[in-house]
Amino acid sequence: MRRMSPLDHLLNEAGRWLSDFHPPPGAARAYPAESLPNGKLSESRKRESAAFMRVNHAGEIAAQGLYLGQALTARSEAVRTHMRMAAREETDHLRWCEQRLRELDSRVSWLTPFWGLGSLAIGVAAGLAGDRRSLGFVEETERQVGAHLESHLVRLPEEDARSRAVVEQMREDEESHRRQAAEVGAERVPEPVRLGMVAAARVMTGTAYWL
Repeated sequence: MRRMSPLDHLLNEAGRWLSDFHPPPGAARAYPAESLPNGKLSESRKRESAAFMRVNHAGEIAAQGLYLGQALTARSEAVRTHMRMAAREETDHLRWCEQRLRELDSRVSWLTPFWGLGSLAIGVAAGLAGDRRSLGFVEETERQVGAHLESHLVRLPEEDARSRAVVEQMREDEESHRRQAAEVGAERVPEPVRLGMVAAARVMTGTAYWL
């Protein structure tokens, strides 16, 4: 049997991504807001909720790019599997955000391709730093995302129970991903990298809120 080259591994992983990271339309799990009433929101409240959900959708697009880049450059099959499994769960988040945006008569960010491609490059760089550093990147990312979702629960309109249910489930899942990364050997990211991640997240969230 011919020994696989690095290019073979890259193409093989890209092929897996096409099927694993892009499942058929619709989430694998039930929509968290399915049983909740679609409360009456004023136009200003609808725009506010939609802006937060647009930010969350942009974050999930970024997560897909990160996980793909990290899976492509992972050293071990165990880490590649970890990235794929987390990405599948993040895909549910993506679909939920899209559904809620439709319910709010709104749209995703116009810069969606930029968030995906930029995050793919960051994910590749994280993976090239080694599996433990890559897992550390996941752990820190999920910690920051969890804090970000927590702030949304404070700022979302109290009467918007459907958006709040989606965000609450996303927060639980992100915390689970953070714990899993820590349990399989995540190495703490250097402080300059952590601060860079915070700065990049602020740019993305601030821009996606409006665009």
